[in-house]
Amino acid sequence: MGAKYVFVTGGVVSGLGKGITVASLGRLFKSRGFKVVTQKFDPYINIDPGNLDPLEHGEVFVLDDGAQTDLDLGHYERFIGENLTENSAMTMGKIYESVLNKERAGMYKGRTVQVIPHITNEIKDRVQKAGNADIVITEVGGTVGDIESLPILEAIRQIAHDVGREDVVYVHITLVPYLDYAGEMKTKPSQHSVKELLSRGIQPDIIVCRSDRVISAELRDKLALFCNVEAKCIIQNTNAESIYQVPLLLEEEGFADVVCQKLRLPPVKPDLTEWRALVERQLNPKAHVTLGIVGQYVALHDAYLSVVEALHHAGVHHQLQINIKWVHDTEVEAKGAAACLSDVSGILIADGIDDLDSAGNSLAADFARQESIPFLGIGGGAFFGMKSSLKSAGMVMDKAAGSKQIKLSESKVADSYAKDVIEERFRGRFSFDTDSPLNQEEWLLFGEQAVAEYKEHPWYVCVQFRPEYKSALTKPNPIFIGFIKQAQEKNRG
Repeated sequence: MGAKYVFVTGGVVSGLGKGITVASLGRLFKSRGFKVVTQKFDPYINIDPGNLDPLEHGEVFVLDDGAQTDLDLGHYERFIGENLTENSAMTMGKIYESVLNKERAGMYKGRTVQVIPHITNEIKDRVQKAGNADIVITEVGGTVGDIESLPILEAIRQIAHDVGREDVVYVHITLVPYLDYAGEMKTKPSQHSVKELLSRGIQPDIIVCRSDRVISAELRDKLALFCNVEAKCIIQNTNAESIYQVPLLLEEEGFADVVCQKLRLPPVKPDLTEWRALVERQLNPKAHVTLGIVGQYVALHDAYLSVVEALHHAGVHHQLQINIKWVHDTEVEAKGAAACLSDVSGILIADGIDDLDSAGNSLAADFARQESIPFLGIGGGAFFGMKSSLKSAGMVMDKAAGSKQIKLSESKVADSYAKDVIEERFRGRFSFDTDSPLNQEEWLLFGEQAVAEYKEHPWYVCVQFRPEYKSALTKPNPIFIGFIKQAQEKNRG
C-alpha cells in the first residue's frame, strides 16, 4: 500500500489550533498502529524561523538534524512520539530558494521558471519526501485567504490528481463563533471559508469546527448542507482544559474513524489507555507549585512554549499542578528580585541569545543562588546563571544546532538521568573566553562545558542544551523532573 495523504487547512482566522489538530490526529493514527509522518508548509518567505522575532512568531523548535522549525513541529513530536527531520519543515522561502538554485545551475535547461509547474512541483516533491509512512499529514500554515499560500493550495490540489482522490483527504478547520448579542452561533464564517477553498479547486472532505461551546445537531446539519459534506464529517472541536485532552475529544467525535473510511483504511480500534491515564493524572493533581519564568519575551508565552510544556510534563509525573508566574527581566531590574520572585518555589531562565546584558536576568539568578531557590538556566539562561561567577563575562556563541551526545560526571544532573551519557538538542552553544572561567571549588563543570552545577545549593543547574525539545507527556525530560521535585520540596518547606 502506498502512502495516504491528509492535508489540513484553516480558514476565517489564524490561531484556530491547526497544529494541535494535526498532532492529535497523528496520535489517533499511531494508537491504531499506523506509521505517521507529519509536516508543515508555512507561507512566509523566510528560509526558516531561525531569525524571526520570538514576540512575532513564538519559539523556534530545533530537530535532531539541526533544522530550526515552527513551534507546531514541537506539538507533532510531543503528541506522536516520533523524531522529525528537516523534510517536515517547509517555508515558501525554502521552496523558492531551491527552485532558484536549480535555475542558476541550469537544471531547467533554459525554460521559463514559473509558479506552475516549477514551484508547485517542488512543493509536491517535498510532500513525497516527508518520510516513509502509511499516512502523511501536512498542515498548511496561515489561512486560505492568504495570497502567500496560493502555490501550496494549488500543489495539494494537484496531489489528489496525481495519486488518486481515494488516497487523499482534505480537512478544513473553521471557526463557529457565538455572538452574545444575538444569543446564537453563526455558521456563515465557515461557509465563506469553504467557499474560498472551493475557489482554489479543493472541496474539503471533513470540517473541524472550533468553538467555545457545543454545536447543536441542527447547526451541524446546516454546515453539512451548505458546505457539501456528510453530516458525520462535521467534527466539533471545543475548548479543552488541556491540549492533551484534544485527541480524546476528537476520538469521541469519530474524527480518525471518518478519515480512515475516506482513505479506505481498515477499521482499527485505538489503544489510548496510557494517554487517557496521563490526561486523567494531569487533570487531577494532588498539589500545586508556583514557578517563576524570567525573560525578555514573556509578553508572548509561545516564545517559551516547549519549556512550559516540559514543566507540565514533569508536573504530571509528580502529579502536581504547575502555576507559572511570568516576570519580564526589566521588571526584576526595576523592582528587585525579591519583590518579583519571593513567592515562587523555583526560578527558570530560558532566554534567547540577543540580550546578554540583561541585568534583570542576572539579578534573578543571583537571588535564586542566595536564597537557595531551585534554579534552572537553559541555553542563554545558563549564561545568566553563571555570569556573576565568571572571571570574564565574555562568551562566544557557536550557532551549530541539533542533537549531540553529552558525557555526564557524577552530579545532580546525572542522578536525574540515571545514566552517564545522554543525547540532547542544542540551538547554539556558548564557549567561555578563558580556560578556567569558574571557581572550581564552587562549581562543577562537565559535559564539555555544556553543564554547570553550583555545588552549595540544593538544585542550581545551568545547561547549554535545550532539554525542553525532547520532553513529552509520555516521556518527561529528566532535567525538568528533577527541577520540579526540588521546587516541590521548597514549596513544602
